[in-house]
Amino acid sequence: MSDAVRDALAAFPYGLYAIGVAEGDRRNAFTANWVTQVSGEPPLVAVAVEADAPSLDMARAGGRFSVTLYDASQRRDAALLARPSARTPAKLADVGHTVHATGLPIVEGGAAWLVCELERAVDAGDHVVLVGSVVDAGTADGVPEPLTLARAGFRYG
Repeated sequence: MSDAVRDALAAFPYGLYAIGVAEGDRRNAFTANWVTQVSGEPPLVAVAVEADAPSLDMARAGGRFSVTLYDASQRRDAALLARPSARTPAKLADVGHTVHATGLPIVEGGAAWLVCELERAVDAGDHVVLVGSVVDAGTADGVPEPLTLARAGFRYG
């Protein structure tokens, strides 16, 4: 990728999200910044996941995923869940979370959360885009202030 392309893409605003997955009794979560709503009716969201991420296999096998929009105060949680699973296999042990009725982890303290049934997975370069149908959701009390890539001081890419 050229410097000009990287700089232009880095200028776009990116929220930070905890993506939760589960397969049987196994649970994991990771930090993502490429998440967007792609349809209003039905409500669909898309999440870009690194093609070699262990969580991708869990999302496919479990058939669902959760999305928690980090609150601005959750930089620590975002950093903890951004660590590679190979180095930190029990990342959720250090991050407050609840387990949804579907078995998916929902990070506590987030501005909002979604539970999605996996509709399809689309190969997209070095990532796979998971498209999910929103089946449950919640928001924090008050007016949330979402955590962004720029506010957290994280590097793009």
